[in-house]
Amino acid sequence: RAVLHSLNTRLDAAVIAFQLDHAETKVLIVDREFSGVVSQALALAKAKPLVIDYDDPDYAADAPYPKGERIGTLDYEEFVAGGDEAFAWSMPDDEWDAISLNYTSGTTGNPKGVVYHHRGAALMAYTNTIHAGMAKHAVYLWTLPMFHCNGWCFPWTLAVQAGTHVCLRWVRPKPIYDAIADHGVTHLCGAPIVMSVLINAREEDKRQFPQTVTFNTAAAPPPEAVLSGMADAGFAVTHLYGLTETYGPAVVNEWHNEWDELEKGPRTAKKARQGVRYASLEGLTVMDPQTMTETPADGETIGEVMFRGNIVMKGYLKNMKATDEAFAGGWFHSGDLGVMHPDGYIQLKDRSKDIIISGGENISSIEVEDALYKHAAVASCGVVAKSDDKWGEVPVAYV
Repeated sequence: RAVLHSLNTRLDAAVIAFQLDHAETKVLIVDREFSGVVSQALALAKAKPLVIDYDDPDYAADAPYPKGERIGTLDYEEFVAGGDEAFAWSMPDDEWDAISLNYTSGTTGNPKGVVYHHRGAALMAYTNTIHAGMAKHAVYLWTLPMFHCNGWCFPWTLAVQAGTHVCLRWVRPKPIYDAIADHGVTHLCGAPIVMSVLINAREEDKRQFPQTVTFNTAAAPPPEAVLSGMADAGFAVTHLYGLTETYGPAVVNEWHNEWDELEKGPRTAKKARQGVRYASLEGLTVMDPQTMTETPADGETIGEVMFRGNIVMKGYLKNMKATDEAFAGGWFHSGDLGVMHPDGYIQLKDRSKDIIISGGENISSIEVEDALYKHAAVASCGVVAKSDDKWGEVPVAYV
């Protein structure tokens, strides 16, 4: 009945220490790649968990990060081997009990601990099979970190479908292509940057494979050139959207076959939409956050995207104020600004905190990025606000 907490491997010691203390960590499993930063975190933390070392026997000698020292009191394999095979596993007392804890990025202070419950995890395990088109005995390649919303709940989905996990230590093009070709990978997930890594790989690193591989991507909609390159390479891309607070993606751009016949411009516009709710999400809408009234479904009126249902978090750990604010009016406030189209598909315009207000005009960073992506020379870009004496803020692009 422990609560799972996957730590972000990119965090520094201070943030890890905060999370260990805030979560009241009792057991900490540490891969030796990260023993350096974790030992620093443990020195800063008040929590004194049981530390278990994981030692990968296949750790490459030429790895980009050297293997660190052992810092625990137990070895993982020895620990597991000492378990009782006849242990009587029990179900949770209540499906509302916590199953996992995932921390948000904490861009405006300490990160918030998002608590998942068993009901939501079970529903996401089933629903992923539908929207990812995951049949029995699927072969899933881990290019998505498990610290991102418990890997979008795919660890549990693979269990439902008796699938195979294929794990990578680092996201690199050659090992990805090798895994797809050698293990018959059927599914993988990741941000658009992973797609760019694949289609821009050196020819000698690429491999041919007979199966069509489903690639589920979230974050910003991929540029048309990337989508085209993925199709040529044998991947079928599904565009998803969600947040840590919604167990990962809870919205899917369900593609209509007739949209394939559209001209490039209108087709790209359809691909840019985040889409409709997952089967297990009860409510998805766009509202004025002040009046809590739905915006007209005209594809133009901007409001805040809101969620309601069983695949929304219990709340933020030890933070009732933030929880109450997030659920004001009976809906979860995503902080994302978007529009509702007449066909019921939503489209993001920006994060509320990322809207650039220049000379009194609201500029969507996503729309500026979309314009830049239309240039053939742009592989990746990000648009942010810069303070300006005349306009207040102006957009700046990093390309």
